[in-house]
Amino acid sequence: MSMRKNPRALVVPAAQMDWLQDLPAQTLSAEQALQWLHSWADQGLLRRIDSALAEQLHRLDPQAPAALLVAAAMLAQMEGRGHTCLSVLALCDAPVALLGWPDAWVEGPMGLKALWAQLPAGLSAWREQLQAACLRRSDAPDAGEPLVLGGTPDAPLLYLRRYAGYEQRVGQGLLLRAGERLPVPEAAAVEWLDRFFAPRPNLDWQKMACAVALRARLSVITGGPGTGKTYTAARLLALLLALHQGDSPLRVALAAPTGKAAARLKQSIDKALNDLPVPADAGLDLKALVERMGPARTLHSLLGARPDTRQFRHHAANPIDVDVLIVDEASMVHLEMMDALLLALPPQARLVLLGDKDQLASVEAGAVLGDLCRDATQGHYSAETAAFVQRVAGQSLALEFLSDVPASALAQQTVMLRESRRFGGPIGQLALAVNAGDAAASRSAVQSPSAGGVQALQLASPQAICDLACGQSGQASYADYLHCMAQAPADGAHDDWVKSVLLAFDRFRLLCAVRQGEWGTEGLNVAVQKALADRGWLKVQGEWFAGRPIMVTRNDAQLGVFNGDVGVVLPNARGDLKAWFLDGDALRSVSVMRLAHVETAFAMTVHKSQGSEFWHTALVLPPGGAEVLSRELVYTGITRARQQFTLIEAQSERLEAAIARPSVRASGLRLWWDQLP
Repeated sequence: MSMRKNPRALVVPAAQMDWLQDLPAQTLSAEQALQWLHSWADQGLLRRIDSALAEQLHRLDPQAPAALLVAAAMLAQMEGRGHTCLSVLALCDAPVALLGWPDAWVEGPMGLKALWAQLPAGLSAWREQLQAACLRRSDAPDAGEPLVLGGTPDAPLLYLRRYAGYEQRVGQGLLLRAGERLPVPEAAAVEWLDRFFAPRPNLDWQKMACAVALRARLSVITGGPGTGKTYTAARLLALLLALHQGDSPLRVALAAPTGKAAARLKQSIDKALNDLPVPADAGLDLKALVERMGPARTLHSLLGARPDTRQFRHHAANPIDVDVLIVDEASMVHLEMMDALLLALPPQARLVLLGDKDQLASVEAGAVLGDLCRDATQGHYSAETAAFVQRVAGQSLALEFLSDVPASALAQQTVMLRESRRFGGPIGQLALAVNAGDAAASRSAVQSPSAGGVQALQLASPQAICDLACGQSGQASYADYLHCMAQAPADGAHDDWVKSVLLAFDRFRLLCAVRQGEWGTEGLNVAVQKALADRGWLKVQGEWFAGRPIMVTRNDAQLGVFNGDVGVVLPNARGDLKAWFLDGDALRSVSVMRLAHVETAFAMTVHKSQGSEFWHTALVLPPGGAEVLSRELVYTGITRARQQFTLIEAQSERLEAAIARPSVRASGLRLWWDQLP
């Protein structure tokens, strides 16, 4: 999470320091704490909403101590950075590493350490201060208090009220679905699994994932690019169809956080099901299943997003009509969305979550998939799970994947796919090195002369990025789609022309770590557009022009467009400009006059790129502080590339700085999952 920059970031007005003179230790009043917090907000170190929360709590409870108000502002700041709670242990000392502020605001007269000198010392003192009318314990009745204190006595966690509710419902809901054992017709399951999976000499994690998914209403399948998550999910669907009993057909829905990811999921599932070798006399109508599923949808569309409200049309009283729900790119599903999804899912329905646990978590608070997959690498399977997998899938788990202590129900329903059938070579080696935190191997991978398809560039200015985007010999670039656009469509082949332009645009993409600045999406979108116009490839005429790539920034269910959808503005057969989107093989278009919430998309953030793949991906790591960089950001950027990857560093050792910063989000979900079913 980047920290907002302020031109006055190191200026402390003298009037704001008068009351600091001769202030004795540990006598800070609530009013003085608020003045300190507002000063930080003035300097851009905190958001206005962070200090405003503290002020609101002071109005609700004038007796609330200064420590509670400071803690509330820190909690709000952490929520803005993706954390769902704040560890009280982190408050026992000045949270220097947690906030990542400049040294001047750590050591200065208005800095962190100066404030913390006036606050309690030690956990017991902080716990004593966190007692006020605006705060309740998590085990107490909810009377609408804005703050909640949860966690354990030795590791208390501070929550905003709504996040405490989300976490409790998600934790309990997932644990219940994972822990409830369902009857499995083992003989039939063995027969069908052997049909769907050819014998292999080593442990077949895909076959195992299908087997364990039969036992409960929740299954989690994680793995890196090319490990076959959707391939496995398709076989699981065929298995569930083969074992389905009852008069009504099996109702299946497919969903993902973004439109692009949903389209890719549907395309992959359909292909895997259509390619599945099933004898005609087997009584398994996969074609009917494909038709009955319909298109994959965004989670917002599936739940029934409504304008001007956070509430969805589907909820516990009006659940989704589904027996099996498969959600792809689950790493992007934030805590609030997971709560809404679980509330809208019928109790008897199966939920299958697919995703790469090592990708970036959602922009909003929470990292549900990361929490779910904490034991995925080690397995931690029980003897019961190992015996079931042996009986039903014929797979023997090695001792290293077994647990000799009571294991969580979530671990038993989580399977990590470990063999990539597509993502190998230099790009795969680089991704593995980054994921392992091996900076030396990562640098070697981008500098090796034999690393075909991978290169690292240290560029002094963004203009050189524009040259890369406009095309270099042997590399995909934006020249590809513009050359397609320049070829007039043949009579009656307008749709084919549009598809060719959209597919060519997806051959290359600039990915950025930040939005602001000349090295961010805002600056690079302007610079690349100008570079292409200067070459005569684009004719920029006002806001809307042929060839403008756009990204939707707000859901609009009436138009059928959702946040993250990417398309290109092109004329229709009559010459009217429309925004065209490609969902699998299906084209859809929207009049540009109806699109109010879009932005140019030559460059996009790494977060927004999740769920997409490009032939050539260029990842831009900006200069300055490393607080915006993380290991997961670089890994996610690398794994968007299919054939070519270019690392662009504005300064030396940006790659190493990112690898040294693995993302850790505060969460209490694991406290729910450590319980035994």
